[in-house]
Amino acid sequence: MSDVVDRRPEATRPVGEPRRQHRWGIWSFGLVFAVLVLSAVLIGAIAEVLSPGQGISVPVVLVGTMVPPLLAAAVAVLVTVLRGNGPRLDLGLTWRWADVWVGVRLGLIGLVCTSVAAFLWTRIVGEDNASSALGKLVENQRLPGAAAITMFLFVWLIGPVCEEIIYRGLLWGALERANYGRWMVFVLTTVIFAISHLEPLRTSLLLVIGIPIGLARLFTGRLGASIIAHQVNNFLPALAVLLIAFDVMPP
Repeated sequence: MSDVVDRRPEATRPVGEPRRQHRWGIWSFGLVFAVLVLSAVLIGAIAEVLSPGQGISVPVVLVGTMVPPLLAAAVAVLVTVLRGNGPRLDLGLTWRWADVWVGVRLGLIGLVCTSVAAFLWTRIVGEDNASSALGKLVENQRLPGAAAITMFLFVWLIGPVCEEIIYRGLLWGALERANYGRWMVFVLTTVIFAISHLEPLRTSLLLVIGIPIGLARLFTGRLGASIIAHQVNNFLPALAVLLIAFDVMPP
């Protein structure tokens, strides 16, 4: 694979970053996405072999939810370390205090838009079809207290970091270096983010979720703002997991 020259405009290049060649590109996202999907499939297969016909246990819910994105994000960072300039330069994995305000503001806007879109979408397709993969897991397996708190913290804080590294970090950087314009990169990463969740009925809803998060990355040029926007957007779904586990709200 030939080197890919960094063609990002100066406005989106972190201060002090020199023009360098990178030995990673779109194929790197394909590798990371394969790690994400195949690790989830492997965990499910192992669980079925160890406990055939016994349903989804709490450890499987936790491992199956957390390990694939953590592993995929780690591979994404490793790609930049081994074949690029590291995650700070290659993925825009930096932040400033101003990014907190941008991320919170766009995250809250996204939260309102997502809540409205989710309500309308549920009315159209029905409650059963509108549930996310995580929501269905929680419905089928009530989590004990410690597991629910762990899931709450992961869905709210850690999961968004992993997804942003993969989509608005690695994929975003690869598309920029392939000489796509900033707005085209925003559109493509938002669409791919929605489609790659592999939940066809929820793709349009995931597009709504991805727009303000992508805008945070677009406006600041840094991943910190989009991570915060994603965390704000994930707070209510994460809180629902916690409230269901402690019988505060019905599943």
